[in-house]
Amino acid sequence: MSERYDDGMATRRKVLGDAHVDRAEAGKTAFDVPFQTMITEGAWGTLWSDPRIPHRERSMLTLALLAATGNFEEIPMHVRATRNTGASPDDIMQAFLH
Repeated sequence: MSERYDDGMATRRKVLGDAHVDRAEAGKTAFDVPFQTMITEGAWGTLWSDPRIPHRERSMLTLALLAATGNFEEIPMHVRATRNTGASPDDIMQAFLH
């Protein structure tokens, strides 16, 4: 894999936790591989790995965008990830209220 993939996987593990990533990787199928590679390189290896926005703020942005675009199935995972990003319950509420 690429360096961006490796960076993305490291960031993904830092944000979502090893247990979540290990479960996702174990459940991956041959059909999923291209999509998982794209998400790991793009979202995790480019956006989430960019230090210009700290993980706390990026977490709040992600939650607000997920709510605003109706991607409700992704919200619980990203709320759980706030344990690792430093976003507090009050931060989460403010993101949703916004």
